[in-house]
Amino acid sequence: MPKRSRAANPFLSVTLRRIDLDRGGRAVLRDVTWSIKPGQRWLLIGGNGAGKTQLLKLISGAVWPAPTGKEVRRYHWKGERFDQPAGILDEIAYVGAERQDRYEHYEWNFPARDVVGTGITRSDIPMRALNDAETRRVAALFKRLDIAELADRHFLTLSYGERRLVLIARALASQPKLLLLDEVANGLDARNHARLMRWLSGTGTSDLPWVFATHRGPDVPDSMTHLLELQQGRVRRSGAMRATRARELLRQDSSEFLDASARRRVKARPRRRVLVSLRNAHVHVDDAHILHGIDMEIAAGDCWVVHGANGSGKSTLLRTIYGDHGVASGGSITRAGIVPGVPLEKFKLRTAYVAPHLQTWHAPKMPVMEVVASGRYASIGLNEAITASDRRHAERALKRFGLLGLKNRTMAEMSYGQARRVLFARAWAREPRLALLDEPFAGLDRATRADLARRLNAWLAEGGSCVIATHHREEWPAHTTHVLQMADGHGVETVAGDSR
Repeated sequence: MPKRSRAANPFLSVTLRRIDLDRGGRAVLRDVTWSIKPGQRWLLIGGNGAGKTQLLKLISGAVWPAPTGKEVRRYHWKGERFDQPAGILDEIAYVGAERQDRYEHYEWNFPARDVVGTGITRSDIPMRALNDAETRRVAALFKRLDIAELADRHFLTLSYGERRLVLIARALASQPKLLLLDEVANGLDARNHARLMRWLSGTGTSDLPWVFATHRGPDVPDSMTHLLELQQGRVRRSGAMRATRARELLRQDSSEFLDASARRRVKARPRRRVLVSLRNAHVHVDDAHILHGIDMEIAAGDCWVVHGANGSGKSTLLRTIYGDHGVASGGSITRAGIVPGVPLEKFKLRTAYVAPHLQTWHAPKMPVMEVVASGRYASIGLNEAITASDRRHAERALKRFGLLGLKNRTMAEMSYGQARRVLFARAWAREPRLALLDEPFAGLDRATRADLARRLNAWLAEGGSCVIATHHREEWPAHTTHVLQMADGHGVETVAGDSR
């Protein structure tokens, strides 16, 4: 039962003392003591596996601390004290990758304004028509975040970054008393990143407390007031801090990603075997015309970087190459070895595909070994018992990405960065010739990004071929040969040296 407190406040205060958290029998958080008060705006940092997401989920009530008899998880709101989150769950808004990817997983393709409206009704999908006042509130939020042009678009036609801003508007529509933002800057182009930073900076005049987890220095908003750093599940640093100091802690070093050879103009190469060719490719998704007349030829040994603003068509292009979308009549896409009578599945089985949304498509209790082995069949999970051959290929892929020691764990036990490594291993379990990588480093700390980049560059040096979509120049592979800049569904090709 809630208990009365002396002072009332319209926003939530949270107190954690001596908190432990275990997942799958493994320690995730240990002896965490932390308090969040109205008017405080916390930056949450730490490497992949440090426990940031699990800490946010613990505050939101999605997971429970280990019962040690000494732990305290307490909420203060409107003069009352809650020793359990049950009475205030609806007052906490959480925005992260899992909620965003649920829309694609369940094919919830509602207009963006209806998605934001579910924040008012606090439901997953639209339950009723909004009244006039609620409709005005939704419109004001689109204007506040400077995304009014997205209101009438269907959610699944939006880019990854555009979806993220719509979900932030949805969270604000619930008029939360505490806001938890888990890596919400991932996948944002320069324009949408600026929109997010402007909004976060504007919260400096409000007592709404928020916690924002990030790995990147440019994501640090000027309005932050405090910083909490986790290291291996324990609090390493906590207290008041200015944004300039926080950016110093997150300063990025891109030297592991690039080398001098990537900065030179690529010399003409003799003609090689073409893996995929697009000619005048127009692609429609849910009646929206996304790609316009794309011409692209991917040959063995090529490494293409695709970049451009949110909504420019990068993800649609990669999914079209993979075979998830078709090319409209008047254009064509050809894939090596795929001729009439040969199923497209044969191409997928020799092509690696990695994208952030795939992390939520695997059940939390699914063993890592099964997830990786399923890559041999381009499926989500296995339809039959794992075979000895499956296991050998999976172990080889796990070893390639430094995960062999985690093969007996479940996805629920993986940190965000470990789960992304699992996706890489799953994709390479089929020993691919071509890799399609859609923002593959989003949400990863510097060390994890650098390690995966080294492994990717080594594979490319061995003769692999790649198409990678990214917003960040420092993530371009050292073996980049071609660059495709996307804008409003159109593409302009250059070679790597021309864009430096």
